[in-house]
Amino acid sequence: MTVIAVVVFVVAYVLIATEWTHKLLAALGGAAVLLAFGVTDSEHAFYSQETGVDWNVIFLLLGMMIIVGVLRRTGVFEYVAIWAAKRAKGSPLRVMILLRLITAIASAFLDNVTTVLLIAPVTLLVCERLGVDPVPFLIAEVMASNIGGTATLIGDPPNIIIASRSGLTFNDFLIHLTPLVAIELAVFTLVLPRLFKGSFAVDPDKVHNVLRLNEREAIQDSRLLIKSGAVLLAVLIGFVGHALFHVEPAVVALLGAGLLVLISKVPTKDYMGSVEWQTLLFFAGLFVMVGALVKTGVIANLAEVVGDATGGRPLVAVMLILFVSAVLSGIVDNIPYVATMSPVVLELTKGVTNHAHAHALWWALAAGADFGGNATAVGASANVVVIGIALRAGYPISFWEFTRKGVVITAITILTAAPYLWLRYFVLS
Repeated sequence: MTVIAVVVFVVAYVLIATEWTHKLLAALGGAAVLLAFGVTDSEHAFYSQETGVDWNVIFLLLGMMIIVGVLRRTGVFEYVAIWAAKRAKGSPLRVMILLRLITAIASAFLDNVTTVLLIAPVTLLVCERLGVDPVPFLIAEVMASNIGGTATLIGDPPNIIIASRSGLTFNDFLIHLTPLVAIELAVFTLVLPRLFKGSFAVDPDKVHNVLRLNEREAIQDSRLLIKSGAVLLAVLIGFVGHALFHVEPAVVALLGAGLLVLISKVPTKDYMGSVEWQTLLFFAGLFVMVGALVKTGVIANLAEVVGDATGGRPLVAVMLILFVSAVLSGIVDNIPYVATMSPVVLELTKGVTNHAHAHALWWALAAGADFGGNATAVGASANVVVIGIALRAGYPISFWEFTRKGVVITAITILTAAPYLWLRYFVLS
């Protein structure tokens, strides 16, 4: 069964990477083969938290897609698009830096998937107004969301898993990872012009036309905007305080979507048309395939190898966890990887007497998994969502187009994180 699980996953991954077939067909086909051969079953695929479809992710996405669909009717996205373009004085590079910074900050206090769902429509409108290709902007933003989400406990789903295993608090993440994220974003800003070289040419006439626009005129329905804004604010409060309220983010998103649909009276076809059904089904297939690897012990065996290779040396363990997590999180979704790896890290911390060294193991896992999610198009949930939005808008992003940029950013962020962890927890502690 282990061999079948590995072969099916590898074949599906190759099909996704080479785009020989549609990624949805590859993911659902792979899941179907695993179910047909009994490698996994309905109990493990649909009901298990460790090896099944993560319904929290699916329904969180569904709820936020519906909310975004209603918001789109207000004209608020065009308002923000014009505002951003005018503040950047029509410079595509400054627009990219501004939107990327907004994305990173928002991702620290929302989950990164919700953030890209809100920012991507704005980006498409800005680029349409300026007459530039939105693909580089979308790629930069999703990478910023994965970096920014590392800063807090709620910013990226792997951090929530780490917190539950380690007992680390919201403030722990804020104190220890936010400085690293600030450094990473500064470095990211410096490499943007070279990473997306040739993407910033713009027609001066279009810039002049954008600067003459009045963003207030973009608002089409002010009453709906007030209602949508109130519901979205309540949803964001629910996300930030989900631990206090004991309500999962997915439930908050669905409640918000249901309430907004009820009070807005928007036609069903308008908000349901914004739901990325292909993206949701792709996630379901991917979760089943990765769950089969977890069920058959493949990921656990890889995690144990990492644990055995450290030899009881905390610095070696930290660096090994950091780099291995970055590589593996780029291949499989970082959520199941962290769920499997966190018990191994917990065992490693028991043999470490120095408090700072023990914490460094957890920060290495968080940084490696979160930053490693940028490596490929399927490394993080936000990547898949943005690619789906771009495809629907008529701007397909290929697996390799994303990965060529993603590997570079992942390498830079991991190489920046390594000295940070060494200096803060082994030299200055």
